Amino acid sequence: PVVSIYNFENPSEKTGTVPMPYVLQSPLRPDLVREVHTNMAKNKRQAYAVSPKAGYDTAAESWCTGRAVARIPRAPGGGTHRAGQAAFGNQARGGGMFNPTKIWRRWHRRVNVTKKRHAVAVALAASSLPPLVMARGHRINQVAELPLVVTDGIESLTKTKQAVEALKKLGCGEELQKVIDSKALRAGKGKARSRRYVQRLGPLVIYNEDNGITRAMRNIPGVETAHIDRLNLLRLAPGGAFGRFVIFTESAFKKLSEIYGTLKSGAPLKKGYHLPRAAMDNADLARIINSTEVQSVLRPKMERSTHAMKRNALKNKEFMEELNPGSTERKASLQKASEKGT
Repeated sequence: PVVSIYNFENPSEKTGTVPMPYVLQSPLRPDLVREVHTNMAKNKRQAYAVSPKAGYDTAAESWCTGRAVARIPRAPGGGTHRAGQAAFGNQARGGGMFNPTKIWRRWHRRVNVTKKRHAVAVALAASSLPPLVMARGHRINQVAELPLVVTDGIESLTKTKQAVEALKKLGCGEELQKVIDSKALRAGKGKARSRRYVQRLGPLVIYNEDNGITRAMRNIPGVETAHIDRLNLLRLAPGGAFGRFVIFTESAFKKLSEIYGTLKSGAPLKKGYHLPRAAMDNADLARIINSTEVQSVLRPKMERSTHAMKRNALKNKEFMEELNPGSTERKASLQKASEKGT
């Protein structure tokens, strides 16, 4: 398959085509992307813990038995509400917490390099499939083609106004408006912690050479940029869900083949790495099983032997009659012989 290259100034004009890189044909592994994303996202966490003295900064002692109250330590003193109140225990108001948090918790997670590379390859492949990109919530109805490749001139843009105009010409106007309309107050305490607003994510622009593109794009809501040599799964699959809307520059798209190579050659720029291979070339399992090639070498279907249900002759009169004809009449005559007046 080939991919068209569009002129960023006039998207109706195609400047050429380029072969589809093998990395964009990788098998889809949502489980792998989710696992790697979950672990990578933990590597920016900062340690938090309660003070070691919290809840224990008082000279409380138990009143012991004999005063008809629980034996929990109680605050000393008198003449105030605090005197005599329970202290220290995790069930007491103002007491210490159970299992207090410590800063030496294992905050970060190590992830295998090959696993991270596989996840990036899968995320790139998912970004070239319109159903997955639309399922992620991106508005791509006006976009000409996925993957969307534009000429390298877009890398030289330096003004945000020019960048917005170029994106709208490429069919991203609806997507950019979606991001602006989605801005809302964050739920929870993050409002007071310099994270007051939340909003959706827009397209990710992948470039090869920064001639001003990062400055031009950085102030557009929802739009992010990434260098082709430094792709990050947290950008390609936000929230662990692959299918982000990606815009490639021509040189960046061509470099995908240089970086990842083919299934046979391996990845020239990633030592010892080979692209993930699909477990099955043809995933239509029913068609494989019902094919003449498979059916011709199978043994004929075995006839299931049916066994009669086991019956107890002492409890089943009909079965006893079959085994011992006349038993029913003999039993009835014996009963009548013992009845009075017969």
